[in-house]
Amino acid sequence: MIGPLDLSARVDEALAVQAVAFGLSAEEVAVRRQIVLRHMTCTGARALGATTPDGRLVGFVYGMPNDRTHWWSTVVEPYLRARGHDDWLDNSFVITELHVHPRHQNRGIGRALITTITDSAAEPRSILSAIDTDSPARGLYRSLGYEDLARQVLFPSAPMPYAVMGAPLPLRRRGGAHGNRR
Repeated sequence: MIGPLDLSARVDEALAVQAVAFGLSAEEVAVRRQIVLRHMTCTGARALGATTPDGRLVGFVYGMPNDRTHWWSTVVEPYLRARGHDDWLDNSFVITELHVHPRHQNRGIGRALITTITDSAAEPRSILSAIDTDSPARGLYRSLGYEDLARQVLFPSAPMPYAVMGAPLPLRRRGGAHGNRR
């Protein structure tokens, strides 16, 4: 079931899903915990969860209206500006995190989470970053209408480059060439 998630109250459960889905160490989880809790205090931040019938969290998404003063925006802005896309940082809803436990992937949960959270966005478009590789996650984003705005974006301490992707809202409901992969 997809529904509102009190991410601040269930942060440890959500990060356990992210740790398995993204391969995070205990130290990385501890750092991300503080980031998530800080993000949830931002104006317009909201989260959704995917739960089993017994209430176990198996996926989550959270995001907020983008703010150019936030750390993520300051890192990606030069990459977007170099490609003539820095206007995407204005009037956009940013998907901060989207993760589904590997045992529950390929069932449409990621698609349902991202389309549901963006359906209520007041902004006309959405942006996100994803590891810059051909992956099921990037396939999902492309099928929803996200396109590459910048590639080979380097975040401090991230071992791999990222791509920044953007899509007009509402997102496409049916899979394109890549179908429903997450």
